[in-house]
Amino acid sequence: MEKKTLKRLPVGIQTFSEVIDLDCLYIDKTEYIWNMIHLSKYIFLSRPRRFGKSLLVSTLQAYFEGRKDLFKGLFIETVEKDWTEYPVLRFDMSMGKHMEKEQLERYIGNRLEEYEKTYGIINPSTDNNDRLAALIQAAYQKTGKKVVILIDEYDAPLLDVMHEEKALPILRNVMRNFYSPLKASDPYLQFVFLTGITKFSQLSIFSELNNLKNISMRPDYAAVCGITFEEMTTHMSDYIDDFAEHRRTTRDEAISQLKNQYDGYHFTWPSPDIFNPYSLLNAFQDHAFTNYWFGSGTPTYLIEMLRKFDIVPTDIISMEGGADDFDAPTEGMTTIMPLLYQSGYVTIKDYDESFNSYTLGIPNNEVRIGLTKALVPAYVMPNTLVVNNTARNIARCLAKDDIDGALSLLQTFLGTVPYCNGTDTEGHYQQVLYIIFTLVSDYFADVEIHTPTGRVDIVLQTKTTLFLFELKLNKSAEAAMKQIDLKDYKSKFANCRLPIVKVGVNFDSERRTIGEWKV
Repeated sequence: MEKKTLKRLPVGIQTFSEVIDLDCLYIDKTEYIWNMIHLSKYIFLSRPRRFGKSLLVSTLQAYFEGRKDLFKGLFIETVEKDWTEYPVLRFDMSMGKHMEKEQLERYIGNRLEEYEKTYGIINPSTDNNDRLAALIQAAYQKTGKKVVILIDEYDAPLLDVMHEEKALPILRNVMRNFYSPLKASDPYLQFVFLTGITKFSQLSIFSELNNLKNISMRPDYAAVCGITFEEMTTHMSDYIDDFAEHRRTTRDEAISQLKNQYDGYHFTWPSPDIFNPYSLLNAFQDHAFTNYWFGSGTPTYLIEMLRKFDIVPTDIISMEGGADDFDAPTEGMTTIMPLLYQSGYVTIKDYDESFNSYTLGIPNNEVRIGLTKALVPAYVMPNTLVVNNTARNIARCLAKDDIDGALSLLQTFLGTVPYCNGTDTEGHYQQVLYIIFTLVSDYFADVEIHTPTGRVDIVLQTKTTLFLFELKLNKSAEAAMKQIDLKDYKSKFANCRLPIVKVGVNFDSERRTIGEWKV
């Protein structure tokens, strides 16, 4: 059978015209654009980094510039009749990171200058807010058309200073000053669209722009960014077959593995399953299961904020709250939940309508492994190579059902972990074991699993076995085992169709490692 020729995948391409001109694969999102421009004049969308926001902004730019030729065969071609060309002012704030106040003001000023030349402004004002207001009016007067404002990654200059009490208000005022003319310029504006990762309050950033429509959690825009399972299995069907062939596996198995690795995002409820587009496209291109999204840059602000809120790794497995708790302004946070959700490290897993309560959790294996690796230096030891090698060797033991060998390795490893506060608590060792087990990507670890009669400290599922761990500190392995038997934990998992192995572990706080175990 003749092999199909696949279109080029738009890996790293964020410009809509380039995607079309190069005849790359493009999953049509223009129906969302049509609906957006008829929904409200001012739109805000929050999505994690590398989720297609910039491509969406670029598509909007091409549409408002009247570039009908680029939309041939797409939804919007069937409904748009006029193709009016508007003046478009697009500001990409993603390059405004890691800057002091003066640098940021110069960066914004340079972006304004590019447009000022276009619209004949020779002697601009000193302040960026006055310059933006004058620019909008000049574009309107020169073209006779209302102006479209597109601001991509509006919050980028603020993210890396989110944990800094002095720097954040200073840079926030710079951005607030720049955005302030948007409300007063309303008579000259056709459409305003802002994207970002986090949600700063309208008061602190957008002054009186209280008519900004936030579509981030609207069900009808759940899939405006990202790739749905249906889109993958239809528009990317040939890529799945190509992927499976290179991986020497079946199509169904390839889909299952791709789902586990990159799927699982829900930005509202109900929501279709959404894949991380950056990782999925790279996986199809490389025929590999790599942590592309996480490997593209773990934000330092995330680790700093986890430390600030004293979050331990197991806290992130499952979180519960109302929408106001996580789809909330990030400044003045009293919980890490908004930042984790808006940044894409946890996502919506379920919704209890009776109590208006959402359950949040880690979306997929890529985030679970990547986040755990990022937390290793802070929660285990700085030498990540030693930790990763230990996890790998433990995995080899578990693959042979050698639980004694795995625990011997753990015992030796824990004896080498530098002293830190908190080693006199059972919870400390639970965190370390969870991290080690989570680093083994083929296995699944969870903590504090509820049963009808209690909670299992750690559950570890391998390809062949389900391990139930009960942990004790300065007691005995026998006491841990008795608790497993007394609570009858294994009955909870009777339907898992795997052999169940009970493991009682006692830690010695003086030696700061495993004292004994019983299997």
